[in-house]
Amino acid sequence: MEYHHASEMNGVFAEHLNIESKHNGLCKEEKETVDERKLSCIEKAYTTVLSELGEDVEREGLLRTPLRAAKAMQFLTKGYKETTQDILNDAIFDENHEEMVIVKDIDLFSLCEHHLVPFFGKAHIAYLPNKKVVGLSKLARIVEIYSRRLQVQERLTKQIASAISEALEPAGVAVVIEASHMCMVMRGVQKMNASTVTSVMLGSFQDDPKTRKEFLALTLRK
Repeated sequence: MEYHHASEMNGVFAEHLNIESKHNGLCKEEKETVDERKLSCIEKAYTTVLSELGEDVEREGLLRTPLRAAKAMQFLTKGYKETTQDILNDAIFDENHEEMVIVKDIDLFSLCEHHLVPFFGKAHIAYLPNKKVVGLSKLARIVEIYSRRLQVQERLTKQIASAISEALEPAGVAVVIEASHMCMVMRGVQKMNASTVTSVMLGSFQDDPKTRKEFLALTLRK
């Protein structure tokens, strides 16, 4: 009887896995269909833009440009489909460490939401652990998630700091971004050497001038 009961349970479990597998497969197929439809819409939009600019969209050099541009735009904004929970899932560890942790010179590339042209530069991140630390590469991944969206630098800086603060609940978080904006270089005032620096200080970095000074001294020195 026990053997028979175990066989029935195994059969139910196998059937459950099979149903779950089919469900996941359907979800994946639906997602791929939606992504293909969106890609097609973006491609058509780029075709319209090129045509309205006076280009011949049928000439050899532009035949596949709308599709390439659509795929590039999806990649450059892929952060909309990613969350910090996804990347931090198994990367937060209990650790008796309370001293400052800094990861500096993290490359970032983003798109200005006002003109859809790039801005790029470096992000510097620090946090004061509260018995928890995170895998260092995950800090760079957080930068990637929020920079791969249409952005303004001020909001990007705040989003990175807030995401780290919510995930780790540290004693403090500091983020500084230094970036060059092509909307100031390629158009408008056309100032080649202008750069923009933004910062967000939370917790001890905001409340304690010495902590803030130490972070800035270690991060911004050349």
